[in-house]
Amino acid sequence: MSQSARIMVVDDEPDVEALVSQRFRREIRKGELEFVFAHDGQEALDLLASDPDVLMVLSDINMPRMDGLTLLGHLEDQHEALKTVVVSAYGDMDNIRTAMNRGAFDFVTKPIDFSDLETTIRKTLSYVNLHSELQKQKAEAELARASLSRYFSPSVAEALSTGTQELRPGGKRQEATFLFTDLQGFTPLVESTDSDVIVTLLNGYLDGVAKIIFRHEGTVMKVIGDAVHAIFGAPVQQPDHAARAVACAMEIDAFAENFKEQWQAKGVNLGSTRIGINTGDAIIGNFGGDSFFDYTAYGDAVNTAARLETANKTLGTRICVSESVVAQIDDFQGRPSGHLQLAGKSGELSAFEPLSAEQASSPEMKAYRAAFDLLAKGDDTARQAFAGLLAIMPDDPLALFHLQRALAGEKDVIIDASRK
Repeated sequence: MSQSARIMVVDDEPDVEALVSQRFRREIRKGELEFVFAHDGQEALDLLASDPDVLMVLSDINMPRMDGLTLLGHLEDQHEALKTVVVSAYGDMDNIRTAMNRGAFDFVTKPIDFSDLETTIRKTLSYVNLHSELQKQKAEAELARASLSRYFSPSVAEALSTGTQELRPGGKRQEATFLFTDLQGFTPLVESTDSDVIVTLLNGYLDGVAKIIFRHEGTVMKVIGDAVHAIFGAPVQQPDHAARAVACAMEIDAFAENFKEQWQAKGVNLGSTRIGINTGDAIIGNFGGDSFFDYTAYGDAVNTAARLETANKTLGTRICVSESVVAQIDDFQGRPSGHLQLAGKSGELSAFEPLSAEQASSPEMKAYRAAFDLLAKGDDTARQAFAGLLAIMPDDPLALFHLQRALAGEKDVIIDASRK
């Protein structure tokens, strides 16, 4: 029984207060129990309105002005956390049954056996304390989850709140897909734009990007300035992590282009968002130790995603995904960008630009693939093919990039993308 448990006794008999005070005098003196008394249901409600510390009510059924059954109905509506024990004459089972149906926690019969009453009070208060503790723990868990969800994806927030092994200090090697974003020209924009504008812009941008990642059940590993690093396939395993990352990238791209247009209409020269995606093995886990939480990943697969994001500068594209991503998606929709030479990589990596199903199946994309194949084979007619393509796709940066290479005498699709 908790300290200073406050109980309200509701009974119109004049000697009840003296009997209860005498029977529980030791508990009252020790500060274990406190009693307040009311003589009918209405007086009980009036007292409860200004006494929030009452934990349980011990109420007679037959009383003037407002009886115990009517009081029970009001308590259910106004004080649902309170537990009520009703007192009724022995054999008055109809009233006792009605009281239990109206929410009474337990009952005792008259004449009152005080040993039985003491047991009933202890049992009721024990339940009240347990219920209160469970409600407190639930509220704390909900608050913690709500706070975590502001910073981490729902999958990480759920794992944190349930104490999963996946998020304990340490890491393990596993396959996942990594997505890196970067906002073009943001650093010089910061230097030339009012701070209040930058704060509003960046908050809106990061909020939009994070919500899209969360919608595809990805995890935000880091936010560094305007750059966002995300992972798919951990801490919650996802067999389709590569497909999720590509779908997420395309939604981010649509959001970022619309966001850019909105701010450019306000006179703010916001650039495009570049995105790189790669699938591979990495050591993934919580590397913050016991002092702080840092769920992240380390390995060449992570670095490659970052370099693919940078490769967009060379290619003129906004999204660049690796062959390892494409290999995991049966119905990948897109076009080849080239065989990239990346910093720190000894060979070439085949890269692709994802497209919508409609774009991928268009005559223009079929013509692009044909021109790309000619260039990859070293065929001199690749120049004419890309020139003809630019006539119908004048705003296609990737087609323009390959045409310029072909005109410069290049006869392959091996591209040096090692410079930042």
